Amino acid sequence: MKVCDGFVGAIGNTPLIRLQAMSAATGCDILGKAEFMNPGGSVKDRAAWWMIREAERSGLLQPGGTIVEGTAGNTGIGLAHICNARGYSCVIFMPDNQSPEKVEILNTLGADVRVVPTVPYANEMNYQKQAGRFAESLKKAVWVNQFDNTANRLAHYESTGPEIWQQTGGRVDAFVCAVGTGGTIAGVSKYLKQQREDIQLVLLDCIGSALYSFITIGVATMSEGTSITEGIGNSRITDNLDGARIDRALQIADQDAVDMVYRLLHEEGLFLGSSSGVNVCGALEVARELGPGHTVVTVLCDGGGKYRSSLFNREWLAQKSLTTP
Repeated sequence: MKVCDGFVGAIGNTPLIRLQAMSAATGCDILGKAEFMNPGGSVKDRAAWWMIREAERSGLLQPGGTIVEGTAGNTGIGLAHICNARGYSCVIFMPDNQSPEKVEILNTLGADVRVVPTVPYANEMNYQKQAGRFAESLKKAVWVNQFDNTANRLAHYESTGPEIWQQTGGRVDAFVCAVGTGGTIAGVSKYLKQQREDIQLVLLDCIGSALYSFITIGVATMSEGTSITEGIGNSRITDNLDGARIDRALQIADQDAVDMVYRLLHEEGLFLGSSSGVNVCGALEVARELGPGHTVVTVLCDGGGKYRSSLFNREWLAQKSLTTP
């Protein structure tokens, strides 16, 4: 054990958890990077700190300044924690299709939360674009811009990727990951490919997103339908994702992700969110393709407590034509 230097000192160095039931079913080691164990509760703590750190180093962010961001929730939570720790104000724009628990957490952390109607990125009232304009209207404010701020992927190149390599002793055959901003898969893929070119990097996408199409046929075309997953999927290729070393993509249906979340809860004892369900579905599929004896790593993005009113609510799921196992 070591003593960490404040909130930011506790970010990263999360364990890899061997998913016992999944591993036994495939003969592979299926390992989940326990990002829900970061101090803010998600993988987004890494990006939040790196983006604030780089803004401080560049001089853009001055003492007493304000951080502004458009986020589905987890990045905002990480930012709000760090703003409290370092003396900044925090303004968060969120689309209104996110879980109310995330809004409650942000309010509790003292962030100025502005929930706005959910509209496509092309619309000028998109939550990200509203955040950018609002930051421009303030003195001493910085728009974090997590989708196109490449300090996001740098976080995973400098921390997540090396941790996975060290924790597996270099014995990793595939890394699979769902994508929102693209920072996690881009940073991890760059690091792992530098260690061994034959490691497979697999992008996982949800229904209603354009990323599966982009990786598969080179054109970012939205798939039909919508998804209940929060924080993943995209209609465009972000600066973080652009040029990422990705070998192929898989598309994961909502019902499969829901089933997996409940399997993780009842078979592994892990209370996780929907993006973790997507990730483990993909890891299981890739492990079956590779065959016994391989090691597949994915990300356990955040805990399930933020989704009690949705993912863990049978009535809510039924309204979405989804069932619990």
